[in-house]
Amino acid sequence: MAVEVSVVMPCLNEEETIGICIDKTRQAFEKHNIDGEAVVADNGSTDNSVKIAISKGAKVVYQPERGYGSAYQKGIEEANGKYIIIGDSDDTYDFSELGRFVELLRRGYELVMGTRLKGKILPGAMPWSHRYIGNPILTGILNLFFHTGVSDAYCGMRGFTKEAYKRMQIRTTGMEFALEMVIRASKIRLKITEIPITYYPRKGKSKLRSFSDAWRTIRFMLLYCPFYLFLLPGFSLFSFGMLLLFLLLPGPFFLFGHGFDVHMMVFGTLCAILGFQIITLGLYAKTYAVTSGLDESNRTLETFWRYFNLEKGLLLGFTVFFAGFAMNFYILSKWIAGGFGELRAVRPIVFASTLMVIGAQVFFSSFFLSILGVKKKS
Repeated sequence: MAVEVSVVMPCLNEEETIGICIDKTRQAFEKHNIDGEAVVADNGSTDNSVKIAISKGAKVVYQPERGYGSAYQKGIEEANGKYIIIGDSDDTYDFSELGRFVELLRRGYELVMGTRLKGKILPGAMPWSHRYIGNPILTGILNLFFHTGVSDAYCGMRGFTKEAYKRMQIRTTGMEFALEMVIRASKIRLKITEIPITYYPRKGKSKLRSFSDAWRTIRFMLLYCPFYLFLLPGFSLFSFGMLLLFLLLPGPFFLFGHGFDVHMMVFGTLCAILGFQIITLGLYAKTYAVTSGLDESNRTLETFWRYFNLEKGLLLGFTVFFAGFAMNFYILSKWIAGGFGELRAVRPIVFASTLMVIGAQVFFSSFFLSILGVKKKS
């Protein structure tokens, strides 16, 4: 039966607080004259959480697959509301405030984020390391990578339309669920706003693991943003390496009274080859993410695919490889003609060998990129 609002709470052994959260939800429904339902997504509780939820009149759905995101996905899937409000069932979020979320959703916003950092955090509710270090840093990285504009990316209380949730196509099953929602909402340009909320001390044992959860957050953001993980460092290394090669090809290079010679040229070769390899990995990652539906395409990728095809890639790779091969073959011929005497061609050999390696990478990478791009172009 369709309702206007569904409040979805994940639950894993929350017998101390689940009843309180449901009571607050129902009181808010009555106060604001909202046609709503409370949905408890049980994630394998072994205490009395489910019994309490049923006794309070909540709709209980079961998700045997463990994970914060798994529980939410099941609960939201089974929810009947046009608008969805989510929040943890440990009484850290005040569900009596849900009317403010619903009001903004009715006004046309598609995602309404709670923000604890702009609201009120009661004593004992959040460790200082989370409040002043972890959360601001992780939210700052999120905004740098994805331009979301939110102030509290991991706030668990938020509201959204059921239609917007379907469009976001969230796939993660763990703590990354909250992060992916913000990223996907930003990428598909949902209408987003924030509400300052009050954050209360948790009753019972916390399930958060500060360092491992922080690493999972950073790892997820990097994997979701190949530009910062692959392309930016790749292009930087490649450009630096090629610059060294061209500067040192004629002979030693002097800067601020210091001379740089063939050893630095070898270092430039390593940087150029490694950088190019990282660039190709970034192209693989981004293309795969788009073709598999994990990410949206962007202007850079569209431009690349507009001009790239297998034949062009093979031609470019062969040309670069042959240029290096021709240089090395010429040097070899001269050495043989000179009776295998002293070989004074380290610089051109290093440069030519670099071209051969990069040309081979272009050649074979073109095949792999074409395989990944088949679905994209079909």
